[in-house]
Amino acid sequence: MKFYNSVGPNPHMVRMFMAEKGFDVPRVEVDLRGGENRREPFLKINPAGQCPALELDDGTVLAEITAICEYIDEIKKDTPSLIGDTPEERAATRMWVRRIDLNILEPAANGFRFSQGLKMFQDRLHCIPEAADGLKESARKKLVWLDGQMGSKPFVTGDKLTMADILLYTFLEFLGKVGQPLDPANKNLTAWMGRMKARPSATA
Repeated sequence: MKFYNSVGPNPHMVRMFMAEKGFDVPRVEVDLRGGENRREPFLKINPAGQCPALELDDGTVLAEITAICEYIDEIKKDTPSLIGDTPEERAATRMWVRRIDLNILEPAANGFRFSQGLKMFQDRLHCIPEAADGLKESARKKLVWLDGQMGSKPFVTGDKLTMADILLYTFLEFLGKVGQPLDPANKNLTAWMGRMKARPSATA
């Protein structure tokens, strides 16, 4: 196998997941800033032109971060599952992954792409600069909601670390560097961020 890696929160999320699972494969660095992912020969590997991607031994290429992580979770059975051990746990993880991705990370990421990241992304995708502020505000409001849902739980779904935590942490860590820091008024999430940052896998 080989892992096509680059800068950004998406590859970081998969690297952190792999570190938690004790899963290590050779890496191929892709120059995302230089647009290597948007041209041949990388487009033959992943026609969507996105990083990361995981190439399996038979040549199959998996893309999309949650799909890659679920595959790793299924084949690496000697470490605790980060999706869940029961149908109920797996459903809860996937529910929170979807809520976090659609309501917080997608609007926040597009808010970045349409403003601070506009120079990099304007020739790569359809950008809507006038939507940036509204998208960021939508994400901020959902973070307030999520903070209330967290309460005193150690992790998003309860007592266990899951893919939902890794997804949220890696993106909030990135967003904090590009003009969207987590409001410290979100005390539950701020404490959770501290716990996540302290994990050895956070630096993967």
